[in-house]
Amino acid sequence: MAGPDHSARRRYLWMALALCVLSLCSLFIGVADLSLSSILDDPQVLVVSRLPRTLAALLTGASVAVAGVILQLLVCNRFVEPATTGTSEAAILGLLAVTIWAPAWPILGKMAVAASAALIGTFGFLALTRKLPPEQPLLIPLVGLIYGGILGAAATFVAFQADLIQYLGVWMSGEFSGVVAGRYELLWLAGGAALLAYLAADQFTVAGLGRSASLSLGLRYHQVLALGIVTVALVSALVIVTVGVLPFIGLVVPNVVSRVMGDNLRESLPFVAGLGAGLVLLSDMIGRVVRYPYEVPAGTVFGIIGAAVFLQMLLGRRSYA
Repeated sequence: MAGPDHSARRRYLWMALALCVLSLCSLFIGVADLSLSSILDDPQVLVVSRLPRTLAALLTGASVAVAGVILQLLVCNRFVEPATTGTSEAAILGLLAVTIWAPAWPILGKMAVAASAALIGTFGFLALTRKLPPEQPLLIPLVGLIYGGILGAAATFVAFQADLIQYLGVWMSGEFSGVVAGRYELLWLAGGAALLAYLAADQFTVAGLGRSASLSLGLRYHQVLALGIVTVALVSALVIVTVGVLPFIGLVVPNVVSRVMGDNLRESLPFVAGLGAGLVLLSDMIGRVVRYPYEVPAGTVFGIIGAAVFLQMLLGRRSYA
């Protein structure tokens, strides 16, 4: 047991070092010139913009990756995440509804409506998966994409009728250019939800064995299922309200970590959170420099990579079937 534990600790140390290096680099990338001397003279750019943006990227990546692995365990399928199961689209529908009918609501009220809609949307997806044959695992992500496409089309129609297409575009493209102090703090709640998931990691691991096996082992399956879905819905709503949809983070990161560290969620979840945080921050940094002084949304940068990895996983699964 000493060998694996030592190896895991070494991975965590390397992960922490990589996150520190990325965070430090992120603070000095941007249109405004920032140096050590300028920070000492006037730290406003650092405190108001760069530091909040870096923290927002880290919190978003960590929480979305954790939400993805939870959803995969609950559905017992490695090819799903909130952005491919209709959860994100349902949250956007809820956000559209509250924007149209109660635009003066505070941000917490809008977030609560979006989270409730995401919760309903996720339960709808789970209801659909119960009707699919278990021997066809690829049907689950395909049905999720179709289900999300229908909800997305409904959101587009509503936004078009209400002249809110621009709002929809902002919510669908996850980016951090508008993150400043005072406009990202809700993401700490998403980080808290990820921490709550870690406290229940053993229960989620057992739930990943399936409903029948979980009940036979004495797990309160329905309570764990409800906790997991609420966590996924809350994280999705918080991220969309703050920075928009970031696709494929919750799909790619858990699969990569699972291949390296296995399926023990208690051991692998910190690494899932760390890798998700690092990849989102790296994508944001690439987006800032690839068309400098303009920016490419972090969701677009990682969406290209994530889509390729997702297709490779689907085609690779078929080749071994």
